[in-house]
Amino acid sequence: MTYKRDQAYRATTMAPNGMITTPHYLASQAGMNVLQNGGNAVEAAVAAASTIAVVYPHMNSIGGDNFWLIYNAKTKEVKALNSSGRSGENAMISLYEERGLGTIPARGYLSANTVPGAVAGWDQAYRYSSEALSSTFSWKELLQSSILYAKEGFGVTPSQEYWTKVNLNEKDRDFRNLQRFPEFSRTFLKEDGSLYKKGDRMKQLDLARTLEIIAEQGSKAFYEGEIASQIVADLQANGGLLTLNDFKHHRSSWVDPLSVDYRGYTAYNLPPNTQGMASLSILNILNNFDISSIEEGSSEYYHLLIEATKLAFADRDHWLTDPDFSHIPLEDLLSKSHGMELANQINKQFSKAMEKKLDPKGDTVWFGVVDKEGNAVSFIQSIYHDFGSGIIPKNTGVLLQNRGSFFSLDRNHVNCLEPNKRTFHTLNPAMLLKEDAPHLVYGTMGGEGQPQTQAALVTRIIDYKFDVQAAIEAPRWLYGRTWGAGSNNVKIESRVSKEAIASLEKGGHDVEVVDEFTDIMGHAGAILINNNNVKLGGSDPRGDGSALGY
Repeated sequence: MTYKRDQAYRATTMAPNGMITTPHYLASQAGMNVLQNGGNAVEAAVAAASTIAVVYPHMNSIGGDNFWLIYNAKTKEVKALNSSGRSGENAMISLYEERGLGTIPARGYLSANTVPGAVAGWDQAYRYSSEALSSTFSWKELLQSSILYAKEGFGVTPSQEYWTKVNLNEKDRDFRNLQRFPEFSRTFLKEDGSLYKKGDRMKQLDLARTLEIIAEQGSKAFYEGEIASQIVADLQANGGLLTLNDFKHHRSSWVDPLSVDYRGYTAYNLPPNTQGMASLSILNILNNFDISSIEEGSSEYYHLLIEATKLAFADRDHWLTDPDFSHIPLEDLLSKSHGMELANQINKQFSKAMEKKLDPKGDTVWFGVVDKEGNAVSFIQSIYHDFGSGIIPKNTGVLLQNRGSFFSLDRNHVNCLEPNKRTFHTLNPAMLLKEDAPHLVYGTMGGEGQPQTQAALVTRIIDYKFDVQAAIEAPRWLYGRTWGAGSNNVKIESRVSKEAIASLEKGGHDVEVVDEFTDIMGHAGAILINNNNVKLGGSDPRGDGSALGY
């Protein structure tokens, strides 16, 4: 397939009132139902978030974390909510050392060492909605879609079938072979141990009961009630670390969002412990180049964005951790002068070597919502790796994240494991404002790929004036590595011209050509609000989602 500039295979969805885009069509539908019946953007986001936690279980769960950017159209204020969980009170490096471990296991009970923040995030956002945005839906009503699909079932997507199959690899007992965990098999495999295939109907009855309790009793039931008790009992019976105290003391945090100027727009993102600083740093570096004079899709375009990414990641990896444990000089790192200094380090002809192995991709869902009043949400929710820790405490249906496996057991590392600490988080939802109103609500899943894909969306939409859907579909790249690889390389979709690929290789890039539309690149989405107040939404064909409007 030959790539043609600004060509889209799907139509951009356009609507005058509300818009939602998510990586699963049932979640989009749940959110759209709320919007069409008078709900606001935050209420639609809660409905979509709870639904996608059921119908896209390999990518996210109520046992994971989430982050929010919320734009209040009345106050013209951008609010940021960090609902990532902290490590347990007993999560200490010495505990892992005593068990002969040099790193935190990627899967299993010892990888589930942080409290899930997702449900608390829904709750905090809903409370804000009720106080500031005139909510019309009850908490219970917003969870009904998720309960319905957990109880009555949903059609398994090709993505879920694929990632389930990947995770049954018996030869890889570190990262895969998840059928070794009995509740994983009971939940995600059929009674005979076979895969759920595309189009099969899958039910999660334990999860339905858990969601019903949360709907009736509120998020407190998850952190202090019977759900917390069941989760902790199962963890502790199997050598896990989390305690009832850890759950009871979880708090989501309203934080000040970060922002940088990008060609007259204001780009917003989340502060540490997220890598939002890296996403904004890339834009801060690119501000020093006249990108529109560079041919989109050329080797020069890809080279520039890859090199900017490397420099932003070097800062990120030096500084990023829980800011409660270490000072991070954000004002300096995101200053115009520092952006210029980094830009001057880019060699336009040759690739810069980067010694640190970048983390393999994480699995996540991003979605965006804009309502009739102009309120907007950029939202991201994750369990870190596909299927997270692989651990589902008995009778709960709650698939726990393995985000805490990203902590380092090196006491001198900036992101070293300590009790009650938030780890370096790849999640970072984004928003671009023009004259104090949202112009672009955007984001993606995909670990290290998130800042890179965000830069692709912004440059293609702002600098090259791409249609929203075309910007999402355009060929993407990912600088990083995959499981087991010894070094970083540049994965690039095969629709990129052979001439551009050859030129990148000549400039020192280790290029790996991958499928023309691969979900290695993440599932991106975006909503643009134009000068006529029409919402233009796009959804990634690499995923299973849709953009819906009315």
